[in-house]
Amino acid sequence: MRYTIASDSRGRIRLRYGRDAFTERQCGAAAAALRALPYVEKVVFSPRTGSVLLYYRGDCKDELLRFARALRPRERAAVPAGERDAAVLLDAEFKQKLLRAVGCHFLRKLLFPAPFQKAWCVWKGFLFLSRALRRIGAGGLGVEALDAAAIGATILRGQFATASSVIFLIGLSDLLETYTRKRTKNALAESLSLHVDTVWLDRDGEQVSVKMSELRVGDRVIVRTGALIPIDGVVRGGEALVNQSTMTGESAAVRKSEGSTVFAGTTVEEGDITVEARALGGESRINRIIELIDNAEHLKAEAQGRAERLADRIVPFNFLLAAGVFLCTRSVDKAVFALLVDYSCAIRLATPISVISAMREASGKRIMVKGGKYLEAVAAADTVVFDKTGTLTRATPRVSKVLPFDGHSREAVLRLAACLEEHFPHSVARAIVKKAKEEGLLHEEEHAQVEYVVAHGIASALRGKRVVVGSRHFVCEDEGIALRREQDERIAREAGGDSAVYLAVDGEIAGAVFISDTLRPEAPAVIEALRRAGLKRIVMLTGDSEFSAREISRNLGLDGFCAQMLPEEKARVVRAERAEGKRLIMVGDGVNDSPALAEADVSVAMKDASDLAREVADITLLRSDLRDLLYLRDLSVGLMRRIGNNYRNIIFFNTGLLILGLSGLISPGTSALLHNVSTILISAASTRPIVKGDAPAPGRGSNR
Repeated sequence: MRYTIASDSRGRIRLRYGRDAFTERQCGAAAAALRALPYVEKVVFSPRTGSVLLYYRGDCKDELLRFARALRPRERAAVPAGERDAAVLLDAEFKQKLLRAVGCHFLRKLLFPAPFQKAWCVWKGFLFLSRALRRIGAGGLGVEALDAAAIGATILRGQFATASSVIFLIGLSDLLETYTRKRTKNALAESLSLHVDTVWLDRDGEQVSVKMSELRVGDRVIVRTGALIPIDGVVRGGEALVNQSTMTGESAAVRKSEGSTVFAGTTVEEGDITVEARALGGESRINRIIELIDNAEHLKAEAQGRAERLADRIVPFNFLLAAGVFLCTRSVDKAVFALLVDYSCAIRLATPISVISAMREASGKRIMVKGGKYLEAVAAADTVVFDKTGTLTRATPRVSKVLPFDGHSREAVLRLAACLEEHFPHSVARAIVKKAKEEGLLHEEEHAQVEYVVAHGIASALRGKRVVVGSRHFVCEDEGIALRREQDERIAREAGGDSAVYLAVDGEIAGAVFISDTLRPEAPAVIEALRRAGLKRIVMLTGDSEFSAREISRNLGLDGFCAQMLPEEKARVVRAERAEGKRLIMVGDGVNDSPALAEADVSVAMKDASDLAREVADITLLRSDLRDLLYLRDLSVGLMRRIGNNYRNIIFFNTGLLILGLSGLISPGTSALLHNVSTILISAASTRPIVKGDAPAPGRGSNR
């Protein structure tokens, strides 16, 4: 199909095929085809204008344009309604409802006789009264009571035109809030989708790796420690502790054994299980996460909770003010001002809309935030604690050298290490497996059941011999395998600044695999920019050697570091920092970081983090770029500034309306119009982007 390029910038391009080039159903088919491309991150179709906005990564624009030119949506299967681009449908639905509301309001005033309009106002007033009574029956005197009282007072005074305007404007406010909430849910749902490429199946006792797309109901999926469960199903073998916080909100792991039901998106904290697939995909998981984020009180920002409590506490004062005005002036019209002009409506609307819009903005930048309170915590933080491997250093370390001992060949050491490591989602394990693959070293599944010791290493059996691979602490101390002095000296000499992974067979050291773990190129500038953004203390925790940690700390100018740390020791350091009154962000990526992530005021997981780390973390960066931390800080501080500005604007504007109304300079109808319009404008302004442009470039920092 022919198109023109409407706009083009790095990682983002808008193509215009022409008005009515696609039907709504064809948009869904075309969007699905484009999303299937591995380098496409986001697709937004506009059926009315025939344009498509594409977000992509890497240097693949030419390939993307070729695919877009060859696109033939009419030849593709129509996408079911439930799977079409939700954002497009939601926008279309909002515009339709908005036009209908505006059209009905003005047509009713122009075409229908006065008796009908009066009857309509009375009926609507009754509906508002019913809603207020239900709220009062639930134990609260909220904004609903003010709305009902103001509408009722104007109707009783015979001011039906004013009542009609108030009803119309309240309806627009509700419509805007509903649209904003749904739009945010949709953006969050997209960022929370399951991203599992391959799974391990148990087929007649053999372990087979298959693509997720090839998985079928009834297949038996092997899920090991630290991994995400990719399907809904029933445990058919093994036993494990499963973290179900995405489903229930409870962080305590639940024991699952044969016959137990497990859900997509939950995580195995400890143990191995085989799950028979009952339902594919992660829709149930996504829906539950979104409901948890939207409804769970403990995830709301404290500023949002304060706004809701303040809004409810203000309502009785509006009634008292109205009664006082009436007693002093004997004027019902002036008393109505205190009901029509209230602070609570705008406060209740603007603050949550600001929070959920910030979460939506974050998800648009590929940052998944599990609740508004975590943005507030990022804004208040004064300390950052980083993990090293995969966080400050590249997410894709590489094998720099393989050192064999005592008759073992280099190829045998690498092959055996890869054979065990391939089952576990960690950047070091992936580096070893990748190196073996590059050298054409096949590592058939000859070993018995794999035992994974979190943050330590892996143990198995091969032809009757115990095989272990992992850290020095695990191999030499936990397993009690002796490391001869000449071996130790040679490893230290060969390692330089690299990390060593030890391999032992049948109680003897067979070799070491050295992992080169270089700094992320953006890390130094990001650390400097974080300091300018108000972070006073930046430290690093790592399980690697002290030599490697000291070099990283020196190069980055950190305030401190701790090396050779176990997971529980990392958590203990985080607790100690918080006990000193520090407000702390923890950034990590591995299973071994999970305890420390759970202890922080707010925890951030990197894109390539283990499933368990992402599960525990409050915020996940879905791009492998530390600069997103700067964007997150700017977004959080900007959110708190916006909430404060909204408070000031609401108080200033509504106080002015009260003064004008009570002094007789404006009528109740004008007051109601200005009050509701101001509420809509402040709420609409709260949906605008907080951070302009992309994440701050390193070295630029925050613009505050």
